[in-house]
Amino acid sequence: MNDVRALTMLGIHHIGIVVADLTAATERYQKLGFRLLEMLDLPEQGVRIAAFATGHNYVELLTPLDQESGVARFLAARGDGVHHVAYAVPDLTAALQTLAAAGFELIDHAPRVGLHGWRVAFIHPRSCHGVLTELVEIAPAPE
Repeated sequence: MNDVRALTMLGIHHIGIVVADLTAATERYQKLGFRLLEMLDLPEQGVRIAAFATGHNYVELLTPLDQESGVARFLAARGDGVHHVAYAVPDLTAALQTLAAAGFELIDHAPRVGLHGWRVAFIHPRSCHGVLTELVEIAPAPE
């Protein structure tokens, strides 16, 4: 692959964990000390999400709403576990252009709206050593 040093990563934004039983998993993560922010459905993505705050980062527990969705297929094939890792970037459109030029296989060639109205895009696991990778556009902190 080509050099992608021009890509600016601001750090890990969140980890997405797929679970069969969202209620049980939510209770377990609360017992771990995570603070539940909200639980909501994203029907356009076929998932119900429990979002937790972990300091400056997040954990998302995902369960399928639609048994034909990609998350449902992932759960059926692999069971509960890490679904994706999301990284914060300051300019998602520029990041996608840089990655496409470097030969990454993009699932999303343009940003879409994700949880909390964030602009997000996914990179195919084949391009990231088997890990589904999400990019989330976040304005960098002022210096």
